[in-house]
Amino acid sequence: MKVLVTGSTGLVGSALVPFLTKSGHHVTRLVRSRTGGPLKDTQVIEWDPVAGRLDKLALEGVEGVVHLAGENIAARRWTAEQKARIRESRVAGTRLLADTLARMSRPPKVLICASAIGYYGNRGDQRLTEESSSGGDFLAEVSREWEAAAKPTADKGVRVVYLRIGLVLSPAGGALGKMLTPFRMGVGGVIGSGEQYMSWVAIDDLIGIIQHGLARDGLRGPVNAVSPNSVTNREFTKTLGKVLGRPTIFPLPEFAARLAFGEMADALLLSSTRVEPQRLLASGYTFLYPTLEGALRHLLRK
Repeated sequence: MKVLVTGSTGLVGSALVPFLTKSGHHVTRLVRSRTGGPLKDTQVIEWDPVAGRLDKLALEGVEGVVHLAGENIAARRWTAEQKARIRESRVAGTRLLADTLARMSRPPKVLICASAIGYYGNRGDQRLTEESSSGGDFLAEVSREWEAAAKPTADKGVRVVYLRIGLVLSPAGGALGKMLTPFRMGVGGVIGSGEQYMSWVAIDDLIGIIQHGLARDGLRGPVNAVSPNSVTNREFTKTLGKVLGRPTIFPLPEFAARLAFGEMADALLLSSTRVEPQRLLASGYTFLYPTLEGALRHLLRK
């Protein structure tokens, strides 16, 4: 397939592009700047989501699109300006891409559009599927607008998959990357009550899910990209400590989390989201790492 990828230098994109290339796909990266040059065996096209600039003629011939671009939600405290950047980077960029794809003489067959399990909000121990309602907090609002922005492509008849991605586990970065140093030092511990659910996915499985989404014609609409085995924060903490062979006796109380991270603490650290990958399993996807301990041992070479 000829596949266009946005967000190709992020945590997921950096793993996805070489995987697709080695799998025989022709990959084109849609980038905001050519700084750093193209990756091996990939073509580069520039766009400017803020200015609304994207040349549809440069996209002709693309058969599949994987849209991952967006501001890192955990990069810094959520000031009003940062929240605006988070929203704009997802909604405006997706709308520009979707409008452009819809105006092509030969649109792609499929658009895999990143979304997030933040769509569901803080739901305690409720089991959530793709049919569950949306939440009411900031991330839920952003996720709703994010998915809605891709509607022009779906209206054109393109098969659109909204990947509601959970906590991506990778030693190269993201949440796990940040946890490793304190946990290896023996100062990791439970966050808040520890009873909040964490819905996670190993980076290997997320790449496999994207490949599955490109290839599986019957898969469309919202798809939960999470392991079938969500865990509580207490279970996650205990398992990571076990895999690393380190104690996990230093908790982070709720007030301390809020003091350190502000509003972001409630949305990312203290919120409970127990998500199930119902559509993925029904479509025949088989997880490489369905259990947390197996995933961590693989990722951390333990």
